[in-house]
Amino acid sequence: MRFPKPLQTGVALLAVAASLAGVTACGAGSKTGGESAATVACDYPMPAQSTTVNVLAYNSSAIDPFTNTMVKSCTRDKVTLKHDPIDFAGQVTKTTATLAGATGSYDVLETYGFVVPGLAEHGDIEPLDDYVAKYADKYKLNALSKEMRESMSYNGKLYGLPMQAQMYVMAYRKDVFDAAGIKPPTTFAEMIDAAKKIQAQGTIKYPIALPWNATADITTNFQAAMNSYGKDFLDSSGKPQFASPESGKALEQMKALLPYMDPQVTTFDQPKVQQQMFNGTAAMAIMFSGRMNDLTLPANTKLASNFAFAAPPAVEAGAPYLYSRLSVDGWSIPKNTKLDKDMLFQMMASSVGEEASKASVPAAYPAREGMVSEDSSKYAAAANGTIGKTMPAAGDPNAAPVTNAIRPILVQVITGQLDVQAGMQQMQSIAEKTISGS
Repeated sequence: MRFPKPLQTGVALLAVAASLAGVTACGAGSKTGGESAATVACDYPMPAQSTTVNVLAYNSSAIDPFTNTMVKSCTRDKVTLKHDPIDFAGQVTKTTATLAGATGSYDVLETYGFVVPGLAEHGDIEPLDDYVAKYADKYKLNALSKEMRESMSYNGKLYGLPMQAQMYVMAYRKDVFDAAGIKPPTTFAEMIDAAKKIQAQGTIKYPIALPWNATADITTNFQAAMNSYGKDFLDSSGKPQFASPESGKALEQMKALLPYMDPQVTTFDQPKVQQQMFNGTAAMAIMFSGRMNDLTLPANTKLASNFAFAAPPAVEAGAPYLYSRLSVDGWSIPKNTKLDKDMLFQMMASSVGEEASKASVPAAYPAREGMVSEDSSKYAAAANGTIGKTMPAAGDPNAAPVTNAIRPILVQVITGQLDVQAGMQQMQSIAEKTISGS
């Protein structure tokens, strides 16, 4: 299985947080109730005084099982864990605020592989290697995916204890596809051909649904398209790649999908794309895997039994990777917490244990190896078929601020307000200036 310059105080956090909102809100908007919480051993030494542990994690069907388990199992005697419901945008704001001062409001933070390098370089989160070595046997931490641990690391040190991963998955209406005599597409060209055949049936005007929200998801999708060609926003040396031929091809391929998507696509985030599938106004969608289980629930849509799942297509035949992004979520300890960090680590470790991980399926794709199978998840085959064909993340602390900075130009290119070549050059220039601080 494969996974994939110092920033100034304040500026670093704002840049990371702003970009975080655009690239990692994988499951934001859907929720899993307390029944997803497993009861597990959380055997930390009891502090002498009554203690409140504040946990910051957004509500989603993929994250809630781990948060709920931690709160339920680790609250005992003199210790109370507190987690207030919050959406992803709220989490971004509170993360920025809690890390900005000498003392923060939160003691455990849910973080992402994309932003770990920036937070780690700035010294905002605690390295966890010593705790892992100390508690590896007690919590069976070596069973956590090595690749996911690497994605939560920076400069050889672990800064986030991985809980789960999300990768792109295609959901499609099997009944509609069967009626049109088509199979899940493996390239963008095949996706367009499928859309044309579905349109010809006369019941679905815009068959393709993608989260291309102009204030967030659009950059993640552009990155997925570039990744399919084997390029990332930044290369291994940290140099921007927006002027590359692969960047141009990715933009042209994205624009080619526009006639088959709702004209308001740049206002659609993942919840709105889900709604298109729930309502039957789209026949295929590509989203993070944390969204897939919601489609299978009859309580959400009368079409639940008609949905099937597949790996997303590559942008072109022969491309080295699929049109996909990998987001690994995990727990981090803020440097500025005043609580015992050994105690906090044990709480985090208990929430990603074997029982907790089992309880998170099928809503989540846990970090523990071998948890997701076709017996436990309707989209397991699609997820397992995608994860090894997704380009590994670069792990650069400048990735988040660059992603945020180029987004307005990208939107202009996709919507036809700016020529592709001109947009590529402008994004390249903006990225270079962002990195240099000029």
